[in-house]
Amino acid sequence: MPRLAFLFAVVWATASPALAQLNPFSAVITAVETAAEDRVAADIAADTKMKAALVTALTDKIGKEGALIGVDVYEQDILLTGTVSTKAVKDQAGKIAQGMEGAKKLYNELLLDADVKSDKSAAGEFVDDTVIEKKINALFLEAKGINVTNYRWRSVKGRVFLFGRALSKEENDKATQVAKSIAKVVSVTNRAKIKPKAK
Repeated sequence: MPRLAFLFAVVWATASPALAQLNPFSAVITAVETAAEDRVAADIAADTKMKAALVTALTDKIGKEGALIGVDVYEQDILLTGTVSTKAVKDQAGKIAQGMEGAKKLYNELLLDADVKSDKSAAGEFVDDTVIEKKINALFLEAKGINVTNYRWRSVKGRVFLFGRALSKEENDKATQVAKSIAKVVSVTNRAKIKPKAK
């Protein structure tokens, strides 16, 4: 099966009912972007399946708060982002993620609501995470030497988390610096692995 056709099938086979209600062209765009990645098709399929299962598990076991947790999976490494009410909820989410079949590393970057509110670095400022994430996408596309399709990113109250894969340390350092240059960004945590392109 051609790579793009396979990826398209993966997107729809693992789609949740909510995703199915979206514009179908968004799934096509996702598949096209994924085709340019350096992940192999088997990893893409495994990651997509794991993410769908984890999102469902977090919602079923934690409820509304679990449904709002950001989940990213790359080569079976997991990144959790967002804010939760208590450390107990954060720990519970981490245990659920670690229990996923085939899961490798877990980066539990969930922030506690109380800690975010007491943080003086962004006190009094309105931070639009959607705007920050769009700027990261635009700047990564413009920057030379950053393979944007290998990266994932989340902004949580101005705290940016990078994830995925860099082909070199230089690329990863550049991605961090680009994210730090964006207005209203409070901090940047880079969890992307460094893994050169296969020869």
